[in-house]
Amino acid sequence: MKPEIKELIEISNFYGNNKDFVIAGGGNTSFKDETIIWVKASGKPLADLTSDGLVALHRDKLRMISGNQYSEEPTVREEQVKEDMFLSILEQDKNKRPSVETSLHEIIKRKFVVHLHPTLVNGLLCSRNAKSMTNKIFGDSVLFVPYTDPGYTLFKKLESDIEIFCEKTGTDPKIIFLENHGVFVGADTTEEIRNIYDDIIRKIEEHIVPLAGITSLPYNTLLNKVLPGLRMILSDDMPGVIRYRHNSLLARFYLNQQEFHKISLPLTPDTIVYCKTRYLYVEHSSTAEKILDSVKYQLCNFLNEYGYKPKVIIIKDMGVFAIADNYASAETCLDVYEDLVKISHYALLCGGVKFMTPEQVSFIDKWEVENYRRKVSRGNLPVSKLNNKTAIVTGGAQGFGAGIAESLTDLKVNVVIADLNEEAGLALADKLSLSNPSGKTIFIKTDVSDPESVRNLVAETVKEFGGIDLMISNAGILKAGGLEEMDSETFSRTTNINYNGYFHCTKYASEVMKIQNHESPEYFADIIQINSKSGLKGSNRNFAYAGAKFGGIGLTQSFALELAPFRIKVNSICPGNFYEGPLWSDPHNGLFIQYLKTGKVPGAKTIEDVRRYYEDQAPMKRGCRLEDVMKAILYVIDQEYETGQAVPVTGGQVMLG
Repeated sequence: MKPEIKELIEISNFYGNNKDFVIAGGGNTSFKDETIIWVKASGKPLADLTSDGLVALHRDKLRMISGNQYSEEPTVREEQVKEDMFLSILEQDKNKRPSVETSLHEIIKRKFVVHLHPTLVNGLLCSRNAKSMTNKIFGDSVLFVPYTDPGYTLFKKLESDIEIFCEKTGTDPKIIFLENHGVFVGADTTEEIRNIYDDIIRKIEEHIVPLAGITSLPYNTLLNKVLPGLRMILSDDMPGVIRYRHNSLLARFYLNQQEFHKISLPLTPDTIVYCKTRYLYVEHSSTAEKILDSVKYQLCNFLNEYGYKPKVIIIKDMGVFAIADNYASAETCLDVYEDLVKISHYALLCGGVKFMTPEQVSFIDKWEVENYRRKVSRGNLPVSKLNNKTAIVTGGAQGFGAGIAESLTDLKVNVVIADLNEEAGLALADKLSLSNPSGKTIFIKTDVSDPESVRNLVAETVKEFGGIDLMISNAGILKAGGLEEMDSETFSRTTNINYNGYFHCTKYASEVMKIQNHESPEYFADIIQINSKSGLKGSNRNFAYAGAKFGGIGLTQSFALELAPFRIKVNSICPGNFYEGPLWSDPHNGLFIQYLKTGKVPGAKTIEDVRRYYEDQAPMKRGCRLEDVMKAILYVIDQEYETGQAVPVTGGQVMLG
């Protein structure tokens, strides 16, 4: 790798990980030698850019674009320019798409070019006095370019303006400000690039006081009754994810329609790509009903006028909410919209906000390049109806629960791991989040035997994702022992967790699911209890566990009858013995050692004797495995005509009559 490429990646990562300079996947960077230019590929974020995210192009072929003749029709012209740009790509990079601004990087006669969208800079560039204030702050040392449609039109405009700048000053501009867009900085070293950006920010801060003291404002628990319904109202076929943000800066703009108007239209192309062009404002927010009624009332007019559902909703006294297909996209939408709010704040200090015109907005919204960016930012389209749904798995930090959580994450489900084991739960959540970059896995410490703990679990899940699609009540304990060994305290604790815990999970999860059903009556949600074969057949010297599990099936059947009108399916999965998990195999307190000590298996002298005894009881001659349970879980979720069932997964050890 050329040393300069390494430097390019380092500076790209440096600015890409600073939200004061780059939001979402915005910005691009390049390096050029005498014959080749390396530029960031379209859709690749600067934050984690590597050499694989760069496209190499022949500079001589790229320069030919300037002299070529293209169609006068914008859509046709942009496609022709794109094809010529692709012809400039070196053979090994043919499967990558270069940034649309590659030609701009080529005409800037410096080795390194870094194009960013700093919030403070865009506050200046999105103001009514952008040109005069830029001249006041920087004088003739910079090039200011009035807003121009990106692509070939901007390229030709910049080519002409650079030539005029050179004639006036005798040198190429190192700094190019683009109105309602951002800034290009060119230099022959990355160190100089950093110094120039530092100087830009310093000079602007001498005229515009930077934002400070933005404080987070509390989450209003009224939203627990709003978000599940809002999620269904604003989603299409598949329910999306809602992310929210509430702070003292946002609060200044949601006070009334007049203040909202200052943040009601796009200021930069990125806003259009990630947030669309219009946003919904809800002023009456005293009750959940008023909020949802206001959204539904406004939505008809919104759809008729703009042709799409809003991605951003501002609710007075509540905050700003973004809905998207997946967690990452919703979070990006929030980041970009909050950046718009900050830019508006700065622009107001510079004489007022200058929104993009309807014509400028229309060009970006229809431009193939930005539609490509939208597609890349969303990631792959869902391949199953579980994609991007939200599930809670109690007892999810270890054993079957951890396996279920991991399997759901592999299916692109957002997972909430609920468990008392905080250390294991947090570690697993971090691990699983890495394997599902478009989604999110979180841990919430929960005691399912405590109703308030479960209530909090459900509320925090709604706060994080907007709703719940799947509750898996898996948490359980097993303490073997006959009547002589079992004390009342152990019996009660076993019942509280295995039986009462299932009730608590169903009670609070169903409250959210009912709200979702009210706004989308055709939508199904699922509550699944991980029961046991001991819930289908008595278990010698294990009555505390078996009794709770038998009772759980009674709950399942009763819950299913009560919740069926709300399209909430309730089923139990009854696994056989999972020998690989800690429940059985823990060397200190697992069932193998418990059963050996209590003499439950006649004649058993070793743990292996106990294991063989139980394996031999199943016709399939093995214990239950995670994949067996997951197939059963996915089966009951997929079914739309089954509820109240206890599905055995026992290798034939228990057969239903």
